[in-house]
Amino acid sequence: MTIENPTTRLAGSEHEKGVLLIVAATLAWSASGVYSRLLTTDVWTAIAWRSLFGGLFLLIPCLFLEGGISRRQWRSVFHPSGLAMIACQTFSQGCFIGALYMTTVANVTMIYATTPFIAALFGWLILRERVARRTLIAGAVSLFGVGVIVASSIGGGTGWGDLLALGMTASFALVIIIPRINPGVPSLPPTVVSAFLTLVIFAPFGSVGSLDLHNWIVLAAFGATNFSLALVLFLAGAKRMPPAEAALIGTMEIVLTPFWVWLLFSEQPPVATYFGGAVILGAVFWHTAIDVSRSQRSRDR
Repeated sequence: MTIENPTTRLAGSEHEKGVLLIVAATLAWSASGVYSRLLTTDVWTAIAWRSLFGGLFLLIPCLFLEGGISRRQWRSVFHPSGLAMIACQTFSQGCFIGALYMTTVANVTMIYATTPFIAALFGWLILRERVARRTLIAGAVSLFGVGVIVASSIGGGTGWGDLLALGMTASFALVIIIPRINPGVPSLPPTVVSAFLTLVIFAPFGSVGSLDLHNWIVLAAFGATNFSLALVLFLAGAKRMPPAEAALIGTMEIVLTPFWVWLLFSEQPPVATYFGGAVILGAVFWHTAIDVSRSQRSRDR
């Protein structure tokens, strides 16, 4: 008769809970394209009010989750690294919604998929971190895929949207790097501050009068789920499983985001996006699969 170790059973249940949380976060993130296509207001208004709702809903876990965020953590937001986080996140939010309005959801998603490789590049440039050979290979391949997508958009009316997607990706890569420069920077408070700052910057260019009940509901859901809930779920899930495995599950967003838009709105990306996206997806999955395999071998030792 085999007696199951309670510690092993508990660890297994925590891992399963982590998987469910990451999957839920990925599903929430993948709805961004659907929300953007449901909106009928102008881009400035969408950026401003989606950020407001995101910031309001994110305040709840900041204030109450696991005792809330301490005063010291809130004050650290206004140190140079915290201000850099706020600036990058504000810029990224504006570029994100602008890109969704100006190019296909598939283009935005595929370009954003290169974030880990751009973050690795910034880590090498800023922190002189060593970059693994597989990351260099995957990064070069994925950037080639981005080049194919962007080149096909020139003259096709979506070029500016693709450039905004690149700006979003680069600024979010910096958000990943900044905590490694200063590990004392908390993750949630700068996000909340950036959400309200985004409202202040973009609201004067928008039109509150264009917001009917339909748009208010979509923007509230956009901010609550895609901005706030997804982040909280991912952070909670990531604590219960290896980072490589969490990243692998998160890559589902690359496929799901354009899939929902195709399914519900019949949005067809250009042919070049299929080719460039396949190149990027291949690089991301190959790189992440290696990380997961190495993580598994380390745990088995």
